[in-house]
Amino acid sequence: MRAKAQETGRRNPSIGVKATGLQDPGHVYYNLGEAALYEQSLCRQEAQLTDRGALRATTGHHTGRSAQDKYVVCDETTEPDIWWDNNKAISAEQFDALFTDFQSHARGKDLFVQDLIGGADPDHGLETRVITEFAWHSLFIRNLLIRPDVDKIDAFVPKLTIIDLPGFRADPSRHGCGSETIIAVDLTRGLVLIGGTSYAGEMKKAVFTVLNHLLPERGVMPMHCSANLGPDGDAAVFFGLSGTGKTTLSADPARTLIGDDEHGWGADGIFNFEGGCYAKTIRLSPEAEPEIFATTQRFGTVLENVVLGDDRAPDFDDGSLTENTRCAYPLHFIPNASDTGRAGHPRNIIMLTADAFGVMPPIAKLTPAQAMYHFLSGYTAKVAGTEKGVTEPQATFSTCFGAPFMPRHPSVYGNLLRNLIARHDVDCWMVNTGWTGGAYGTGSRMPIKATRRLLSAALDGSLNSAEFRIDPHFGFRVPLAVEGVDSRILDPQSTWTDPLAYDAQAKRLVNMFIDNFEKFEVHVDTDVLGAAPQITQAAE
Repeated sequence: MRAKAQETGRRNPSIGVKATGLQDPGHVYYNLGEAALYEQSLCRQEAQLTDRGALRATTGHHTGRSAQDKYVVCDETTEPDIWWDNNKAISAEQFDALFTDFQSHARGKDLFVQDLIGGADPDHGLETRVITEFAWHSLFIRNLLIRPDVDKIDAFVPKLTIIDLPGFRADPSRHGCGSETIIAVDLTRGLVLIGGTSYAGEMKKAVFTVLNHLLPERGVMPMHCSANLGPDGDAAVFFGLSGTGKTTLSADPARTLIGDDEHGWGADGIFNFEGGCYAKTIRLSPEAEPEIFATTQRFGTVLENVVLGDDRAPDFDDGSLTENTRCAYPLHFIPNASDTGRAGHPRNIIMLTADAFGVMPPIAKLTPAQAMYHFLSGYTAKVAGTEKGVTEPQATFSTCFGAPFMPRHPSVYGNLLRNLIARHDVDCWMVNTGWTGGAYGTGSRMPIKATRRLLSAALDGSLNSAEFRIDPHFGFRVPLAVEGVDSRILDPQSTWTDPLAYDAQAKRLVNMFIDNFEKFEVHVDTDVLGAAPQITQAAE
């Protein structure tokens, strides 16, 4: 006979895990700190200790998000509000069957609980309880979300509960899913079930998805972006998909880091959703990214799918497990991080793209209509070798720079952003961190020093006084010269050895933008439609 379940660290028995329906677990560990979670992770052989004290775990088959395995419950409340073209539906009955099977799987298993908050604005914070099967997952989410004050733990009542059981296997015929992996979101009940994957990023993105649903009704714009703050109180927001430099460029030693991935923009300004960072580490170096590199060399950081040498030293150049290697650390590990996670209204918005076609200029100033067009487009490009079957550059359009996490229609977020830009007179910029002098395979990556110099000129306001030209393909304004930057890279065509080949590539990319935007045409005003690139111009 199994011994009666025990619980460690629980302060309020009336709101424990049994309140979620997990009636017969094994030992339940509540809100353990770093040292205890290290101990549990190592004893259970879930992870390894690196030579400098970080905790390293691998995630097996799933080394990234399983976007095709994510589902939202369709019920009377969500049916009219959700963008079903982008979100897969399961019924309430299928979710109930899944939850019943989750409860059976958890029976007798040790569980780890963290009571945390999504959102640094006290008016919009989402109290979130995360229940995990793995101790290292508990440390991961403790790093990534905001820790409430200790004196508030007693009264902590979650508005969202996430249950993450990697050992669970879904049944497509019973649960209405497509594989043994499932991420099921019940927005009405405030419950997320994650099974069949060890990839820790699913938890943080589940919180983001729920906030993306809740906040627009309050007039708050949820954003997949990083943000920082200048010495004069000038906040900046950086939109961008993975690999565009969102984390790298916001970690500027001359500016205060607010956060690296998810933020809200409301009546009082911007605020971080998270209390930590989840940075890519492939080819990480102390020279290029000293602040992020330093976090990987200390106790408390979680390294995910990073290869270790025989001496347990991380090899950040080794992508044999995945190119999507990551580190998760609390925000205070960055020396110049914000203590509050909040700032005033942004003065600048940066939309980052990694254009592997070699067409986009390194920086361009956008009109408000162009900003909405490119926000809804959410363009970047994949390069050969990053995914199976990708042998040449491929355009990627992820609306609002975060389509997988958008429950509502993109026009909801686009209109919110446009109104906020107009209300607060924000300057908007497109920055290309991709290729110059040709497409991927021929050209070279945009020099990081040039990108940082151009960004600095945009953020300090000096770039506004530059002389600009109008890009013939996209219609936005491109500076002719910026001090400290080789002027040749400001004109992409001049960096190609064959200008006609550049024009053909530009026309190809313009057509991709136009084709992608067709689905948004009925949802935007004429000024936004007029901000689209023009085939006739590109063909000249």
